[in-house]
Amino acid sequence: MTGTLLGNHPVAVIGLAAATAAYAAVHRLGATYGSTKQERRTGLPGDDIVRRPQFRVTHAITIDVPSEQVWPWLVQMGWHRGGWYTARWVDRLLFPANTPSLNRLDPALQHLEVGDFVPDGPPESECGFTVVQLTPNRALVLHSTSHLPLSWRERLGAAIEWSWSFVLVPQNADRSTRFLFRWRGRVAPWWAVTGCWLLVIPADFVMSRDMLRGVKSRASGG
Repeated sequence: MTGTLLGNHPVAVIGLAAATAAYAAVHRLGATYGSTKQERRTGLPGDDIVRRPQFRVTHAITIDVPSEQVWPWLVQMGWHRGGWYTARWVDRLLFPANTPSLNRLDPALQHLEVGDFVPDGPPESECGFTVVQLTPNRALVLHSTSHLPLSWRERLGAAIEWSWSFVLVPQNADRSTRFLFRWRGRVAPWWAVTGCWLLVIPADFVMSRDMLRGVKSRASGG
């Protein structure tokens, strides 16, 4: 028995090390997918909203169309609007009450202004973003203090401040576009910080990657 236990011990150690390394890799991608070191260091619109953020995440993708063709897809995003362009299996798994992301531009959803509310959950959740900056074809900045379950906020004193910045950078004489997505957040208390670090950051690898690819495929007609 002792020999068996000792014999299996290295395998368990190797397995744990492999799992830890895999988690660390996914965690890193959850904070940096697609972006360069320079892009992560570059200031973007909305960086000044959350003071002393605990979380700083920047993702990016290149889209081979002018920024004017990307922008309309950003304007119509939101719960029961255009969606967030994530894969349908992701929506079904994590957000079953939401409608599928649109594969077309809806003229009724193309009117967005500073101060507008962009929902990110059913009405009873009171979850969503406020538009704080909008520069057509260049930058859309959203701000939220509601992205925690309402019961946590009301009964447990949990709090969040979150900014989302969608920035379009023209390239090649505006024949292509670098699409940057950055979010910065601060949460409380400690258990919410821990949950965000352990779960939200790794999950963002899937969510943000899907959103970036979803915007790209729609804007480029792919």
